[in-house]
Amino acid sequence: MKKMLLSVLVAAAVGVSAFNMVAPGERKPATPAPVADAIQNFKVNLEESKITWIGRKVTGEHNGNIKLASGTMLFERTALRGGTFLMDMTSITCNDLQGGSNKRLVDHLKSDDFFSVDKNPTARFAITNLAPRQNAKAGTANYIVTGDLTIKGITNQVSFPALVTMKKGVATAKATLKFDRTKWDIKFRSGNFFENLGDKAILDDVELNLELVARAETVAKK
Repeated sequence: MKKMLLSVLVAAAVGVSAFNMVAPGERKPATPAPVADAIQNFKVNLEESKITWIGRKVTGEHNGNIKLASGTMLFERTALRGGTFLMDMTSITCNDLQGGSNKRLVDHLKSDDFFSVDKNPTARFAITNLAPRQNAKAGTANYIVTGDLTIKGITNQVSFPALVTMKKGVATAKATLKFDRTKWDIKFRSGNFFENLGDKAILDDVELNLELVARAETVAKK
């Protein structure tokens, strides 16, 4: 009888130790969720970054530069999480013409036939989605970037591959962004809107080559 009573007591003790005892009306403490890495803001360096453009026509092409007005890239450790950049459309230049021809082309690009820079001095791109490319080879694009491109106050979505790297606290992004100018109401000499242009036709696709360099912003101590 004593042996049986001892066995019952031992079994009861083991059973109690297998559970967390919670008093009536109390909630069992939840297991803390893992803390996500903080998103860090990287400011684009305007002097080290560069945007070049290429516009093509039936008889050739022109190219030039556009300065950045501002830009940010968001990172979680080394993973890109977002970003925006602003282009100063008043700064557009042409690199392949000289003298009066250069000035005429730049003035035309700034006019209402193209970018209407008096009314719309900036253009903006903001990332809305990022798709990492798994197993991307070194030196090749490792993201598919999707975002809203706003030109002349008109916003359309574009997607393009990009190579984003992080080394010693410096982030770089290289990409070629192509857009159909007619979707932003830039229809001058477009073969899709005007007939019998012949060799005066200007192709619809405009190419922007992006090279961005950004560094983590420091937080001022209080």
